[in-house]
Amino acid sequence: MTCCKKNNTTCICAQEATCSCGLKPAQQCVCSKAPVENAKPVSSTCSCGMRPANHCTCSRQGEENSGLLEGEVDFTNLK
Repeated sequence: MTCCKKNNTTCICAQEATCSCGLKPAQQCVCSKAPVENAKPVSSTCSCGMRPANHCTCSRQGEENSGLLEGEVDFTNLK
C-alpha cells in the first residue's frame, strides 16, 4: 500500500476517506451499505488502501477514480 499524501507519518488520504454515502469515515459506515463498505478491499485499492480502486473518496478522487468502474464497458472505442 502506498499513501497518496503524507503529513509527517500520517496518511492524510486515509483520514479523508469516507464510506460512499460520505457520512462516516471509510470502513465505519452505518448506512444500508455497511456490510460492503466496512469490508477491507480484497483486490486492488486506492492509494491509501481504505477504498477499492476507482472508488476513492479523499481529495485525490479526481486522479484515483479515472478509468472504468467495475462492470462498466467503454463503448467509445469499439468498432
